[in-house]
Amino acid sequence: MLGGPSGEREVSLQSGAAVADALRSLGHRVSEIDPVDGEFRLPPNTAVVFIALHGTYGEDGTVQAKLDALGVPYTGCGEAVSRLAFDKVAAKRACARDGLATAIDCVVDVPEAGLPDRLDLPLVLKPVCQGSSIGLEFVETAAAWPSGLAKALEGGGPVLVEERIDGREVTVGVVGGQSLPVVEITPKRGAYDYANKYTDGATEYACPAPFDAGATRRIQHAGEQALAAVGGGNCARVDFIVQPDGEPVFLEVNTVPGMTETSLLPKAAAATGTGFVELCDWLVELALENPPLAATG
Repeated sequence: MLGGPSGEREVSLQSGAAVADALRSLGHRVSEIDPVDGEFRLPPNTAVVFIALHGTYGEDGTVQAKLDALGVPYTGCGEAVSRLAFDKVAAKRACARDGLATAIDCVVDVPEAGLPDRLDLPLVLKPVCQGSSIGLEFVETAAAWPSGLAKALEGGGPVLVEERIDGREVTVGVVGGQSLPVVEITPKRGAYDYANKYTDGATEYACPAPFDAGATRRIQHAGEQALAAVGGGNCARVDFIVQPDGEPVFLEVNTVPGMTETSLLPKAAAATGTGFVELCDWLVELALENPPLAATG
């Protein structure tokens, strides 16, 4: 299942096409379904749905609930986990309750709101329920607050406002309960926003990330802990900022990671010797062996 109605449609089409090609190369019969209007009909005798729908509808529990009603297994996380993880505030609160470090924050939902007096500049603004860095804004000065807030609100819904954490940006994939190697993300200019994420050559990636063994395991454990805090699942990717003292500060859980051969989860899998085709097949096997509905009760 690829494409869909979200603002991440084009990226989703790329992920879905890559996955379909990979699974066909193994001899699987694959149908590509694009619920562009939020509706779909599965082919008869569908064994499993590989969800490659990023953003709203595909990552927020909507399509998972529909597949649960049909009784069809699917990749990734269940409806309740997906819905919670997609809500950046709910996911952050769940992770904080489980002992993970998080940035000081507040939530703003109106453009007239003043600069939060309990937060120190610089600030990071992001829509509570969006993915792929859509609506991500950085506010360095008080004068930049009104325009930054207005732009972030254009992403739809309330905005999570956080103090910016200095450190190294990383991500860790968790597949079938196993942590993959850590990926360090270093934009050549600016922050890891939508443009730097999807512009070829704009960002450098190191995998395995150059941390010592202790720091690496600490980040991987934090990824496992974050996924467990939101309810668990067969596959997710968790983002952190690692502070100079080695403390990973939680950013968000992505329950439908990008799935082109150059995406971050496949990069991490490749570092273990698991190629893109094998990764896609692994995710299908996990969905069949441990359907998300069963995993989440």
